[in-house]
Amino acid sequence: MEAPPALQLQTRVNDRELDSHIDTSMNQQWRFLKLKHYKWWLRVILYVVCLLVGQSAATLLGRLYYDKGGNSKWMATFVQSAGFPILLPILCCFSNGSRSANTTDPKISTLVCLYVAFGLLLTGDNMMYSYGLLYLPVSTYSLLCATQLAFNAFFSFFLNSQKFTPFIFNSLVLLTISATLLAVNADSENTSGVSKGNYVIGFLCTLGASATYSLYLSLLQLSFEKVIKKETFSVVLDMQIYSSFVATCGCVVGLFASGEWKGLSKEMNGYGEGRVSYLMTLIWTAVTWQISSVGLLGLVFE
Repeated sequence: MEAPPALQLQTRVNDRELDSHIDTSMNQQWRFLKLKHYKWWLRVILYVVCLLVGQSAATLLGRLYYDKGGNSKWMATFVQSAGFPILLPILCCFSNGSRSANTTDPKISTLVCLYVAFGLLLTGDNMMYSYGLLYLPVSTYSLLCATQLAFNAFFSFFLNSQKFTPFIFNSLVLLTISATLLAVNADSENTSGVSKGNYVIGFLCTLGASATYSLYLSLLQLSFEKVIKKETFSVVLDMQIYSSFVATCGCVVGLFASGEWKGLSKEMNGYGEGRVSYLMTLIWTAVTWQISSVGLLGLVFE
């Protein structure tokens, strides 16, 4: 028995309203996902810019420190981590709005162990970078630092389940060939008066530093996923600040234990561009290294 015409009409009207509501909801959901995608790309671009600008400026300033009379390896290592206080105001801003009642914080003892381990790893890594920058031309140093991609692929394959792709494999081959050519052609590259023995030391230290930092990044990602289990930018800042604090303390110990602190006053007075330029070089080296580190950790986090 058919329904009355009025009831059929009302049913069709209800169906159209329901379809319209579903379409509106789907459109809103699509716009939200699209906006979220754009925001993700904006964050990634911001981190890439921080990494490129920060690392380039820090490398050039580090080379300037040596060229103008700086000679303390521990001081060059110290400034790579000592700029972390500039991140504290940013941490306060992000921490206020990033607390979630649904997340369970890991134990304090676990976090302390992570920060200490990563900080000590950074200390050794930064020292190797300092030796590499002292004994190698900037172009050679930068190219060897780029071999970090190969070590990233190696460690992320075993620690982070990252698969090899044709693009990664192609990059590995090119970087391996470039590093090999640099090792074979050491005499033509060595134009700064550095002995061949020191050149080899710088070469090996830079490669070792690239490998160590790749291990550091893979362990960081593993820590974010398995231990910290949070998705906030304040987590990235926490890791950078506390690890840098430990690394800075390690550098201070090394600076006094090695006796290099005794020559810092003489080094400042004899700096080629003057005392003010000496201090500004160290300060801006510290700042740019922090900018670079935040960009790199942000990319790992994203």
